[in-house]
Amino acid sequence: MNFKTMIITAGVAATIAACSDGSNEAERIIDKPDFKSESGVFDIDALEALGRVADVKVSPDGKKVLFAISYEDIELNKSNADLYTMNLDGTELNRITRTAASESNFCWIDNGERVAFTYPVDGKPQVFTMKADGSGRTQASFVEKGVEGFLFSPDGTKVIVVSTVKYAREAQDVYPDLPKASGRIIDDLMYKHWDEWITEIPHPFVGTFDGSKISDLEDIMADELQFESPMRPFGGMEQFAWAPDSKSLVYTCRKKSGVDYAVSTNSDLFLYTLADKQTRCLTEGMMGYDINPTFSPDGSTLAWLSMEHDGYESDKNRIFTLNMASGEKADLTSDWDYTVDAIAWAADGKSLFFIAAKDGVTPIFSIDAATRAIKTVADGVCDYAALSPVADGSLVTLRHSMLYPNEVFHVTLEGDVKQISNVNTELLSSLRMPTVEKKMVPTTDGKEMLVWAIYPQDFDSTKKYPAILYLQGGPQQAVSQFWSYRWNFALMAANGYIVVAPNRRGLPGFGTEWNAQISGDYGGQNMRDYLSAIDYMKQYPYIDAEHIGATGASYGGFSTYWLAGNHEKRFAAFLAHAGIFNMEAQYLETEEMWFANWDMGGAMRQNPDATVEPDFGAFWRKDNATAQRTFALSPHRFVDKWDTPIMISHGELDYRILSSQGEMAFNAAKLRGIPAEMVIFPDENHWILKPQNAILWQRLFFRWFDRWLKPSQAE
Repeated sequence: MNFKTMIITAGVAATIAACSDGSNEAERIIDKPDFKSESGVFDIDALEALGRVADVKVSPDGKKVLFAISYEDIELNKSNADLYTMNLDGTELNRITRTAASESNFCWIDNGERVAFTYPVDGKPQVFTMKADGSGRTQASFVEKGVEGFLFSPDGTKVIVVSTVKYAREAQDVYPDLPKASGRIIDDLMYKHWDEWITEIPHPFVGTFDGSKISDLEDIMADELQFESPMRPFGGMEQFAWAPDSKSLVYTCRKKSGVDYAVSTNSDLFLYTLADKQTRCLTEGMMGYDINPTFSPDGSTLAWLSMEHDGYESDKNRIFTLNMASGEKADLTSDWDYTVDAIAWAADGKSLFFIAAKDGVTPIFSIDAATRAIKTVADGVCDYAALSPVADGSLVTLRHSMLYPNEVFHVTLEGDVKQISNVNTELLSSLRMPTVEKKMVPTTDGKEMLVWAIYPQDFDSTKKYPAILYLQGGPQQAVSQFWSYRWNFALMAANGYIVVAPNRRGLPGFGTEWNAQISGDYGGQNMRDYLSAIDYMKQYPYIDAEHIGATGASYGGFSTYWLAGNHEKRFAAFLAHAGIFNMEAQYLETEEMWFANWDMGGAMRQNPDATVEPDFGAFWRKDNATAQRTFALSPHRFVDKWDTPIMISHGELDYRILSSQGEMAFNAAKLRGIPAEMVIFPDENHWILKPQNAILWQRLFFRWFDRWLKPSQAE
């Protein structure tokens, strides 16, 4: 999450924008496109025309649902989100905003009578409120640097506001007589993160709310200007929780900076009491990520997600609870071998809903806080992606699959699942969509691996189709029924390819052993799993074994580069995005160094004096056999075996895996005489987000694979 905030000078610009007639680009309203498919096939134009449903909030009385839908404008090269409400049964859909910029961070206030959200004023987000029908829109905050997020207290009289404070030193801080000097003075690590140089960091401010305006904001970490909360780059207001009595709050923070921050994932939860302004650590001695606190309805228990090991960002996420009176902690999922993605208390406070990847899909579960009994609430060939409990004990959620994007669903107490939004139903029903099938594939070490096969629309098993092996990133992110606007399996299949998507070693949803195996084994068993998957699929007569490609991003890009030197003629073309090519360079280039340290063979360990050894997994540690083996399997060491066309893409704002990695791979391919193409996006990070860039990437993707995998159709 890349937050940009600036100084606010007026409170009327948002109203002006909302009333604009769209006479210029800055004020032009983005509405649902008038899209009609000419071919009846899911293509790039159809993908870009879809409405994107994000977040969902149930009103306090359980009768209304608040959510956002965004659409893209290709000409303007941007998207815009507006807010909608509907009844819990899906009736009376009402668009309550129609503005030139996006409303975000939205929630119900005043017992559902009003809605609060952020909206930019002069380019800086501020808190606004309005009635639930969209009328009476009023600016509530006037924060100099803008508002990244907010959270009202249960009694509605107080608010947490996240804004930024100065962090790094500029030349003028040391030499004021050099006002035009642009140098950043750096003396420690973590000077840049994800896609930005760190000049400011977020802090939580607590203020009062009189029903109209937010005032008296005070930085509750004013004496800790070197620490951030929420945590960059993706942390938001889920990292805060108000106690039900509104007298205290819990915030998430990794109270480390520099080298300590760069090599550690040890965040903690801190209780801040408003009356005495005192702070107390609630998770002292818990060494991994502790995030996303949430109080039970009566305030007696705090629940949160917790990882065990410092430095391991893909550790099992456990559900922990803390009895606020006794201080007793409990791991509710100690006997459950899967990692949890999100939690929410049920209305009665006796159980928690949670989402977790399991067996190639992402169901909703519930866990009894007393007995720890777990039951499945909603599942299917789909992924659930949100939790908004209803007062009657039911649940509103978002659901998607490889064949359709998010829609809003209601899950009843009886377990009935009903779709209550139809944002894209009409568009998708006008198309002939691909199909998905689950395969169980034997691996080289005697196990079984779940592999998703996605077939083109109108699939004919008597014909032959080129195939694409999908290589997952992360490296520990689930290949479940996810929907992506870039790595879209339905789009790939609709273009005439059979997509093979394995749940190889190192992915969640199959137990902690399966998930953890990849650490320290890059280029090992997970690569054998990929080859097992494609060899298995080649046995089917409808796979054109002479025309198979492989593609992926991030660790999937690493996998692409690695397979390029180790595939033994299995593939006819490769495409890598944002991939690791040279692991030694990556170890020193990346910003979150705990990731490289752990995954390349290291582990966080403490010296007797409690200082961290950040280089335990480094390539210069000759005493670390795992690290040495890992670096020996770096893709760049196998370039002498490259013999297959390869396309490379990368964003120059990618500080997780620098674009130099892609440039090195491209240069190596050209020097070897391998057919190669590269596209560099100077304004994109690890992802490709801008609409026209996304379309360009998709067009280049299919142009490249069509050239090598569909030779009879090549331009």
